Amino acid sequence: MKATIWSGVRERVEALARVDEAQRVFGAWDPDGGAGHRFRFADPLSESEVAEAEAQWGVSLPTEYRSFLLDVGAGGAGPGYGLSILRRTDAGWLWSNVDRGLRHDYLGLPFLSGEERWRVLAEHDDRQPLQSGFDGEEAYFAAYSAWMTAGDELSDLVTRGALKLSHEGCGYCYWLVLTGPEHGAMWRDDRPGDGEFSPLGEPHTPVGFARWYLGWVEGAETTARRPLRRTR
Repeated sequence: MKATIWSGVRERVEALARVDEAQRVFGAWDPDGGAGHRFRFADPLSESEVAEAEAQWGVSLPTEYRSFLLDVGAGGAGPGYGLSILRRTDAGWLWSNVDRGLRHDYLGLPFLSGEERWRVLAEHDDRQPLQSGFDGEEAYFAAYSAWMTAGDELSDLVTRGALKLSHEGCGYCYWLVLTGPEHGAMWRDDRPGDGEFSPLGEPHTPVGFARWYLGWVEGAETTARRPLRRTR
């Protein structure tokens, strides 16, 4: 078999499941009683299956992620609480929910540029209702509720054209851009903590899927090499 960037990666990750110290890798074992990903993968997909999913959603998956689906697995073990899994369902090909539902109908839409993203967010902020502009509290709270709902919809809008791949809880997520000039770049969503939705890496040096994922593998292996502290 021809060697690829993913050669041996599945075996390296699965080996961590047999190392006690690897229990400290974030997301592998859910401390709240859930299963975590436990360094397990879904089976790899075939070329025809991946092509079918791409055709269904009108996207061209970035090369590094696409080859991961073919050579390593359809999802599972990975950063945070694991990678979203691409599966065939009664509704066709869907990525498993990561933290909350994914707008599959937004996957093929253009990914907004930084200028466009700033503009739509600024316009929304400018529309925030002020209580002084209303005769009573009931009318104000109705307008404010509608504005908040629009903000939730806007959250989906600014991530259109991207695939949510993993999460760390509390809404913190990693996205892979599928459309436009940023195609193949990884982005992090820190908005739940009043942060930003921004690309990984330094300006003009975007981080792709392989660098992001392999960095996690190396970090997990480093954690697994550290001896556990035994308590008396």
